[in-house]
Amino acid sequence: MGAGKSTVGVRLAQLLGWSFVDLDEEIVRTEGKSIAGIFEESGETYFRQLENHALIEVLTRDGCVVALGGGALETVANQSALQNDPESLLVYLEAPLEALMARCEQQRLAHPAAPRRPVFENRPELTARFLRRRPLYEAAHWRIETADTGMEETVQTILRKWNEHTSRAMTGPPNEK
Repeated sequence: MGAGKSTVGVRLAQLLGWSFVDLDEEIVRTEGKSIAGIFEESGETYFRQLENHALIEVLTRDGCVVALGGGALETVANQSALQNDPESLLVYLEAPLEALMARCEQQRLAHPAAPRRPVFENRPELTARFLRRRPLYEAAHWRIETADTGMEETVQTILRKWNEHTSRAMTGPPNEK
């Protein structure tokens, strides 16, 4: 939360001429319930199954920027789906926990009707979750530091790396002699 997945993802998709999918929003749309409602009524295991099915379906689409939920990489099934999809490129929008919390607080102040984030009420649990997930995020193909950058600068950094990546892919690896 607060990394900028949705904001950066929407803008990046626009510039690439691709579609954007927020995986959590996709689940909410198909289930007709909020994420909190799904957790409350059916539990995390059921939610993670829905998440995996949604991810597998989204990975079949061409030209798509996908924002994963914060816990998506914690399940082996999701890790496997992403690792086995040759067209997937994981980008970690990296920032310290304090910066992420500050962004979420700014969002809450700007949008008072936005859903409350109960995870922020238990700081030790939030910190433990962040530390548990960070190695999974750090295993992404690319890590983009976002603590001191705005959305547009982050998008431009990703685009620059993407253009370098795709031009290398088209020319192939250098000849080794």
